[in-house]
Amino acid sequence: MSPSVIIHIANEDPIVGEMDELPAANDTVIKVHNPRRRDGKDIHYLQNDVVTVFWPVRQIAFIEVLPTEAEEEIIGFVRE
Repeated sequence: MSPSVIIHIANEDPIVGEMDELPAANDTVIKVHNPRRRDGKDIHYLQNDVVTVFWPVRQIAFIEVLPTEAEEEIIGFVRE
């Protein structure tokens, strides 16, 4: 299953997409499928029919990994 991620690129709005696998420590680029803005709109600097993008790791501030459907069903303890 491809993990969904939010990629925070330096000086840009965050990008949402899917990755085949999470990047390793020695990777220099990441491959993202179906890149879009967090509100689901197209990214203005990409062509409309682009489905896969490679970004150099040096441009990325950090990557958030979104929970999968199975992980969302897990009930944890929450202090209210």
